Formats: sequence, C-alpha cells, structure tokens
Amino acid sequence: MPLQSAPYHHDVAEGPEASAYWITADDGVRLRFAFWPKEAAKGTVLLFPGRTEYIEKYGRAAQDFAARGFAMVAIDWRGQGLADRLVKPDYAGYVTNFADYQRDVAAVMAALQDLDLPKPLYLLGHSMGGCIGLRALMGDLPVAAVAFSAPMWGIGMSTALRPAAWVLSSLSIPLGFGTKLAPGTSATTYVLDQNFEGNDLTKDADMYAYMQRQMRSYPALSLAGPSLHWLNVALKECRELRTQASPDIPCLTFLGTDEAIVDTQDIHDRMARWPNGTLDMIANGEHEVMMEVPQTRRHVFDAAAEFFASHT
Repeated sequence: MPLQSAPYHHDVAEGPEASAYWITADDGVRLRFAFWPKEAAKGTVLLFPGRTEYIEKYGRAAQDFAARGFAMVAIDWRGQGLADRLVKPDYAGYVTNFADYQRDVAAVMAALQDLDLPKPLYLLGHSMGGCIGLRALMGDLPVAAVAFSAPMWGIGMSTALRPAAWVLSSLSIPLGFGTKLAPGTSATTYVLDQNFEGNDLTKDADMYAYMQRQMRSYPALSLAGPSLHWLNVALKECRELRTQASPDIPCLTFLGTDEAIVDTQDIHDRMARWPNGTLDMIANGEHEVMMEVPQTRRHVFDAAAEFFASHT
C-alpha cells in the first residue's frame, strides 16, 4: 500500500524540502514521520526525538546533516507531535507502556522499506529517543552505528525527590490519576512557559526563538509536562535498561557539562561499560547540544557525520 502523505510545516522547520507520511502501528495508533532526501548521500540518519518533540523541530538538523552528505528521517512518537494523542487532556505526555514506543519503531522501519533510502542506516537518539533507541538496539535495530544526545537512561531529579516520585507515580495508576501532570511541571509547553533566561535546553537565543516560533505558529504540535503514568513507566524502563549489557555496535554519545534534565550519572555508567563507545563531553552544553551555540552545533554535527562515515 502506498504511503499516505501527512502535513509538514516547512515554514517553521527551516530545513531542506521533506516528505511527511502517516503510518499506523500494529495497535492502530497513527504516527507521522518525515524523510529529508539527499542526492548521492553517504547514508541515512534515523533521528529518534525526545519527549515533547515533533519532526519540524529537526528541520535545521536535517540541513546540517545534508550539508555533511546524509539524508535523514524523524518520527512523531505516539502521544506527541501530530501522532495520535492517547488521553485527555491531550497536552499531557502519556504512553500506556514504554514498550509501546517499540511498536512505533517497528512501524517506521516497515514503512521505510517503501522508500529508496540511502544506506547504510545510522541511529541518532536524543533524550527520550535515546532510551527508545537503546531498547531498539537491544532488539537488533539494523543500523551500522549509533550516536546519542543527552540520552534519557535515567531521569534527572534530586536524591531526596526520587523515592517520592516512585511512590506517587506508582499509586497514580491503580488510583486513577495517572493522567495528571507530574508535580512541578506545567500545562504549557516548556519553551513558552520558560523565558530564554534560565532555560535548561540551550544557551543559544536564536535556537530558543526557533522553537518558540514553532509552538506559537502550530500549537497542535505542542506537548506539556509528563503525566504521572508516563513518569512511572519511564522510571521502570530506565531501571530495566540499567541491568542490560551494552549492544555490540559502535556508539558516540554527546553530553553537555551543564545538563540538568536527564540523569548524567546513568550516562557515565552506561558509557563506561560500552566497549566500543565514546563519551564526548560538550563544554557549557545544556540538554539540546544539537541546538546549542553555533560552535557547539558545528562540533556535534561534524563529529557525528565523521563517526557515521567511518562505520559503513
């Protein structure tokens, strides 16, 4: 069956021309993905976005990879972007089980067979996409190498808060308030709720404004804080992943020295036991190293492109 075209907001993505498509996971959830082609490409980067994200957010990243010779694909995970929202209120970050994201991976990988993608394939997982990507690699995702950006292998929170997060999120599911937002999070998407000054994503004002323009122009793309249900299943997934060995695949992980959203200790621990893995610490980088100041962005995309090209 031919792929069905989906909307794509090129005016705010600011990247190369892309084609977007609807696909359906095996449980009936409708998803969206985009493909940015590149003539005579060295390969295709499969970009797994983070929580709250959407394909248009990576238009500039697609341009950066195209300039270095790579095509790119990105996906709207279930519950965010223009993919099906799963609960009410639909601004709450939610997934029934974290394993459901692997249904999304399977759906997009099946759909990509209908496109003439340049090979080999490479994975780049950011934040929550790094958690989903690590699990997919353990299921033999067919990529030649993998890079991560601030992967969510643990959720950043204080030692004192962590037991309360476990208890409250665990109780929320049987007691029926799992769709409530986690305490301390907002019903407004982060970049509109938080001014540039003091944000935990980037030190680059232009990139922050880029994300704000996208949210103001197309509010249907936005997502607010995580639900208690999402928090609980995410904590469980991170705990389970910690017990697993690292996949036998070349890995490059970028981590900002000023990271404040994911648990950095879990990243250091994982990379210390990834035999063919390298941890690249980004000086003064915050959570979005692909959207940091120009010098940082150049380093990240140059390093990722060189790393991918060296593993064919």
